[in-house]
Amino acid sequence: MMNAVDDELRQFLLRACHDLRNPLRAVRANAELLRIPEKRQGPDAGLILGFIVDGARRIDSLVDGLAAYTLALHTGTQPFLPTNLGVVLRSVIARLAAEIRECDAEVTYGELPRIAGDPDRLGQLFECLLRNALRYRGSAPPRIHITATAHDDAWLVAVRDNGIGIEQGDAERIFRPFERLHRDAPSGEIAGAGLGLAVCREIVTRHGGKIWAEHAGEPGATILLTLPALTA
Repeated sequence: MMNAVDDELRQFLLRACHDLRNPLRAVRANAELLRIPEKRQGPDAGLILGFIVDGARRIDSLVDGLAAYTLALHTGTQPFLPTNLGVVLRSVIARLAAEIRECDAEVTYGELPRIAGDPDRLGQLFECLLRNALRYRGSAPPRIHITATAHDDAWLVAVRDNGIGIEQGDAERIFRPFERLHRDAPSGEIAGAGLGLAVCREIVTRHGGKIWAEHAGEPGATILLTLPALTA
């Protein structure tokens, strides 16, 4: 009998196949057109090549997303280590420095705690959250602020941005795999695979925490997550 985990994985794989098949078909169809001499030499050749490049980029984005999701599924397979979230975040900011400069973004943060976790996957978590805030920015330069406050026996981490935000009714959907509520970013970039926040959910859940989104009616959105406090 199929359990809930198996059913979720089955649905995930079906969506992955569907999302990969569409750009693959587009690449193949347009490549076939270029086999026709008059098309290859005609005025539409550049447009056809553009469709092929766009399809290849979408496939590349999906493969990257699937690889990231696969890594997230391995969270917790190794013993958790005492991890300084501030060190992890600074490493991620350094890795994304070029992208942050490119859109004139500013990333600030308060004092972040030490927790028991997987440093690599926590780095992946912060990278996904920052990339999401940079991709779905508004007309103003991105401003991202990260804080952590003690909350019972856990830490409540908040990632706030001034981007295009989300509708409150979509606050749960955005964490489902392949959900792309804003398929075209305002910056004109190709929208991602729709796996970034799903990756975040897997990492946080496997650390024993929860993740959700809030929209306070002002520009931007806040992603909130809990991570268990480091015990002695």
